[in-house]
Amino acid sequence: MSFSGKVALVTGGSSGIGEATAIRFAQAGARVVITGTRADVGEAKAAALRDAGHEVQFVAGDVSQEADVKGWVDATLDHYGRLDFAVNSAGVYQYEAGTIVDIASDYWDRLIAINLRGIYLSMKYEIAAMLRSGGGSVVNVASGAGLRAVPMASAYVAAKHGVIGLTKTAAVDFGSQNVRVNVICPGLVKTGMTTFLDQIEPEVASQYYKANAMERIGLPEEIADAAAWLCSPGASFTTGLIMPVDGGYSVK
Repeated sequence: MSFSGKVALVTGGSSGIGEATAIRFAQAGARVVITGTRADVGEAKAAALRDAGHEVQFVAGDVSQEADVKGWVDATLDHYGRLDFAVNSAGVYQYEAGTIVDIASDYWDRLIAINLRGIYLSMKYEIAAMLRSGGGSVVNVASGAGLRAVPMASAYVAAKHGVIGLTKTAAVDFGSQNVRVNVICPGLVKTGMTTFLDQIEPEVASQYYKANAMERIGLPEEIADAAAWLCSPGASFTTGLIMPVDGGYSVK
């Protein structure tokens, strides 16, 4: 798979699934712009990829802030003149420790702002840029929590269900204009969000792994490979797809 000559934007690209995706696209020859909230971390990750021979830039910002999102899309266009691919992986999870009756409204607002509003803002400016470039491919990263109920996770579940709805609507709205929009729903993946599994009793952790049919945790690279395929010519007739990459969690 070659992305030579293509330009990719990866939100949340300095850690976890986003970082793995940025590496995957860069290795395929794309020029990559990554975003994140921590400039020191993001600049270091971009520099490491440049040292490895890839063309990668970092732009700091908050995905829930419209000016920041517009700013990094504009920076991509200023630097490279086009946008072909966007992978929207910026997100946050924090255990709610309560039902919708118990959680604070500012907690709800924060998760919705980052996990749902952030996808809306990202697509708003990314798709506009792609239309000027003649088309493109957007891959949103939702969650298995967007496919089913999860106890004590109402804000996260609502946001991820919303991402799936936004994806399907955008796929319909822009399909005739050569913009494809798909969504990946990862299961349990080894990222900073799952480090708690290393801190609990092994027999308890094993219950998390056994929740999927393959009885193991996924790797960020496995999600990145799915995102790369969705942007490749092999997926040229694929849009509006809700793609679980979860080891069989969604069917067990």
